[in-house]
Amino acid sequence: MGLDIRWPIGLMFTLIGALLTAFGAVKKSDSMALDININLVWGVILLVFGVLMLLGAISGKKNPPSA
Repeated sequence: MGLDIRWPIGLMFTLIGALLTAFGAVKKSDSMALDININLVWGVILLVFGVLMLLGAISGKKNPPSA
């Protein structure tokens, strides 16, 4: 089948990561714990994970497994 689970996972995490990163960048003082902006840090982590999933889906499309 042509379904690659990395596409929806990558899109979901990239979208949520971008939104959380933007929110953390705008609302700096609301989400500070131990002088760390939690929303900004986790937004970047989710964004990076989502982009890695999308890159994996793109590279998997170029090199289909031989059956």
